[in-house]
Amino acid sequence: MAKKSKKQQQSGGTPATVALAAAGVTYAVHAYDHDPAHPSYGEEAAEAMGVSPERVFKTLVADVDGALTVAVVPVAGQLDLKALAAAVGGKRAAMADPALAERTTGYVRGGISPLGQRKRLPTVLDASASGHATICVSAGRRGLEVELAPEDLAKLTDAVLAPIGRA
Repeated sequence: MAKKSKKQQQSGGTPATVALAAAGVTYAVHAYDHDPAHPSYGEEAAEAMGVSPERVFKTLVADVDGALTVAVVPVAGQLDLKALAAAVGGKRAAMADPALAERTTGYVRGGISPLGQRKRLPTVLDASASGHATICVSAGRRGLEVELAPEDLAKLTDAVLAPIGRA
């Protein structure tokens, strides 16, 4: 993986890639043609990049006891809302209103990145991420993914690692 230069970031970067460049971490950007008819953004990304769905993570925004919280889980599974609530010391979790998630993060649904969000939210990264040298997450728009070490993602988002995904 190559680190993108500042010039490359300014010419088409997203807040997520700009944040990565500013942090100085190693990452790779993967672009693909997004098909609006595809039923799953995450599965589409895995297929388009030829990457195992266990290494491609989706970014979901949930409401935990009235506070928006980001969950990052493999596209191969689902988010366990009870486990997410427990990971942040909450009692109840539900998926956030999509319009609220978009306004709060600054990204559109299907392109929400855990990085470079408009408002920094508590973040939980599924523990399975630590089993991979690199994982892919949205780079901030549909058809654009960023690949980086899970440790770097956790550090940049102040994420808690917890088993919040289920098959």
